[in-house]
Amino acid sequence: MTRSLSIFGATGSVGLSTLDLVRQHRDKYRIVALTANGNAADLAKLAREFDAEIAVVADETAYAALVEALAGSSTKAAAGPVALVEAAQMGADWTMAAIVGCAGLPPTMAAIEAGKTVALANKEALVSAGDLMMAAVERSGATLLPVDSEHNAIFQCLAGGHIDQVRKITLTASGGPFRTFSLDQMRAVTPAQAVAHPNWDMGAKISVDSATMMNKGLELIEAHHLFPVGLDRLDIVVHPQSVIHSMVEYVDRSTLAQLGSPDMRIPIASTLAWPARIETNSEPLDLARISKLEFEAPDLVRFPALQLARTSAEQGGAAPAILNAANEVAVAAFLNGQIGFLDIANVVSSTLDGYSPNAPHSLEHLFSIDAAARSHAKSLMEKLPHAA
Repeated sequence: MTRSLSIFGATGSVGLSTLDLVRQHRDKYRIVALTANGNAADLAKLAREFDAEIAVVADETAYAALVEALAGSSTKAAAGPVALVEAAQMGADWTMAAIVGCAGLPPTMAAIEAGKTVALANKEALVSAGDLMMAAVERSGATLLPVDSEHNAIFQCLAGGHIDQVRKITLTASGGPFRTFSLDQMRAVTPAQAVAHPNWDMGAKISVDSATMMNKGLELIEAHHLFPVGLDRLDIVVHPQSVIHSMVEYVDRSTLAQLGSPDMRIPIASTLAWPARIETNSEPLDLARISKLEFEAPDLVRFPALQLARTSAEQGGAAPAILNAANEVAVAAFLNGQIGFLDIANVVSSTLDGYSPNAPHSLEHLFSIDAAARSHAKSLMEKLPHAA
């Protein structure tokens, strides 16, 4: 029996990796929906290759191009935020939620509310709306599977165990491209340097988050929702080789770790075939060649984003959503050359200090908080000396 799939963010790195796995196992999967932001040409090419039922561009100005590119095919074209949600409601057995940022939240929630399996690669959605999302999972009976390599590793290490027997969960971090840089060196880094991750092939925004280590901070908040052991039992350790993806220590002091090559197809395959497994063509792990595995504590002075994220998780309420919104705005400004690298964390910190609304009680309320936080962050950036 084939499993029906929908992939939100099909033209991004996670989406393409997912489709690469589908290519290797065409007899096991059928594509319902593929979506992209505005890349109509690439989306249409993928829709034709996989005979998707529907292809959706979030950017409505790309609709005409999508219709033209799909002419003569059996794939229906659609566009806009409402179309994304409608595609998520089409009842696919398994949905990959890989739209970057809060833009992915409505279709992700719609897929969860459909009560099927959702593979979550959009960390911002869970960070900003964790309480709302987990409540929707419980209400709908959906299965939420983590795609991030760290959370997927934890998920695998918990298989056969019990969450109440966990003493500590440790997320590993590569440390990014500036792990050994001084603060003075980091002041001068360029967007090109920040997106050049030493181990992983990721999009620009996620790569910058890795460079500031905000990525790991967001993952800490994610883990807090996915694996409710308490923040005091969630730890982060820097592991430059990115071989051990995370670890779970049980009460008997046994520590289980998931190892693998730094290839997103491995955790994606874990969720795609769950509870079974499928073969991948990823590079096998060669520990003899790697020779040694290193670990060190993160430096909270050079990478303050980690503490900002932990503090936001401790505060709860709207704080994680504000953290995420301000970070998205600041990263975009950095990539556009409007602010410096170290300004990213400063903007996030100042936004958290200057804006503290009540906890979001609905998606509409959350989006109003998100918009206000973005506006606040932008006004702060206008006062920075780096601003263009």
